[in-house]
Amino acid sequence: MSISSSVAYDTLIPNNVGLSSDKRVLKGLQTWHPGYIDWWNKLIPQKFQQSPVYLRTAVGVDPKGWAKFDYVKMPEYRWGILLAPQVEDRTIPCGEHTGDPAWQEVPGEYRAMLRRLIVIQGDTEPASIEQQRFLGNTAPSQYDLRNLFQVNVEEGRHLWAMVYLLHKYFGRDGREEADGLLQRSSGSEEAPRMLGAFNEETPDWLSFFLFTYFTDRDGKMQLESLAQSGFDPLSRTCRFMITEEAHHMFVGETGVGRVIQRTCDAMNAAGIDDPYDIDKIRELGVIDLPTIQKKLALHYTLSLDLFGREVSTNAANAFNAGIKARFMEHKIDDDHKLEDATYPVCQYEDGVVKTVDAPALTAINMRLRDDYTKDASGGLKRWNKAIEKSGVDFKFTLPHEGFNRKIGVFAGIPITPTGETISQEQWDAKAHEWLPTKADGDFIQSLMVPCYEAGEYAGWIAPPRVGIDNKEGDFEYIKLHMA
Repeated sequence: MSISSSVAYDTLIPNNVGLSSDKRVLKGLQTWHPGYIDWWNKLIPQKFQQSPVYLRTAVGVDPKGWAKFDYVKMPEYRWGILLAPQVEDRTIPCGEHTGDPAWQEVPGEYRAMLRRLIVIQGDTEPASIEQQRFLGNTAPSQYDLRNLFQVNVEEGRHLWAMVYLLHKYFGRDGREEADGLLQRSSGSEEAPRMLGAFNEETPDWLSFFLFTYFTDRDGKMQLESLAQSGFDPLSRTCRFMITEEAHHMFVGETGVGRVIQRTCDAMNAAGIDDPYDIDKIRELGVIDLPTIQKKLALHYTLSLDLFGREVSTNAANAFNAGIKARFMEHKIDDDHKLEDATYPVCQYEDGVVKTVDAPALTAINMRLRDDYTKDASGGLKRWNKAIEKSGVDFKFTLPHEGFNRKIGVFAGIPITPTGETISQEQWDAKAHEWLPTKADGDFIQSLMVPCYEAGEYAGWIAPPRVGIDNKEGDFEYIKLHMA
């Protein structure tokens, strides 16, 4: 397959994979396209569909200049098929095929495994758009609304990336799976999305920021692992997706940071020293730090569940096959086969949490989750530094890995954020201190009043330090047509 660094616009679907000469795949994608547009049009409120939005669009895969910014109406956004350039003489990085040439076609013995990984990854992309479909109605600024839509269109493009692989390499089965990606729906009782976190609601903008910080970070870890797949087309696809994913986590980290900054500024202006004086702080029209901590704990634990069971034969099989590697596999100094290696894994036995050494091959999920936690802790350090600089005595923390879990060894076990095992009765009595309550949600919702004037911001969030594409603070990111 020929991969170009620039994007061809000679077909309905912009691409750098030579679609114009691949008639079978081109026809399949053109057939799939109307269903996608119909799905998109039903998701985004009509008042925003005809509003030109200042969006970045990929025009190539060269890191020095891969995107351009311009106004575009979202239904007219050019979702494309973009693969990173092929690495010459690339080899399989892990498992029993370590050192063999990377596969350019699907190896028959791993066909089902590969298809499932691609479908699961593809299923998360439209799910997040579905979860965020109502946020435009309560945007705190044009800047934030534009960022929401940028995340949405790029998640849509990531869906296209997986659909291309299904059409190109998996025949009729692949086409049927691609159709299924538009038939499932986040939160649906009849046909929900495949992973639990993608069936949760995103009811407010703080949830959105925490989702893009924590859950999109899980996406980054999964994409990084798939970017080293021995199946080269999947590797090249995910390598470029990671480039776009970075902005999504930026939106999350800076969004949460701006909420925190506004709260600290409001507390200082009102002379409030105690961050737990929640009623007085809420009277200022900002979100108190303890409530942000509860929301943070919820989104973090939901994201931990996305990594699956700590010990997993499926993860071991994918690694051993060379289909999915570890995070930054190329930087790990070992034999990349893990035949005799071990890795520490937490277990829960007789009411006690303890750490045991498990075969590293079956603990692939655990290692990836540990890497995720290290990566996620960086944002908390920066948020805490900003709080300290503001003179407020408060620190955000990540809860224990066993807290509020639905999947894995800790599923359903009553464990506190500090890792203490308690009774179910104690958990029920204390959970409101650790996780957001309906009252917390209702208060946050009361702040969700739209602010659509260019350069203006809702009272519960601080302006960004720098505009998108270095634009001035009063730049019109969206030319709203609200009729």
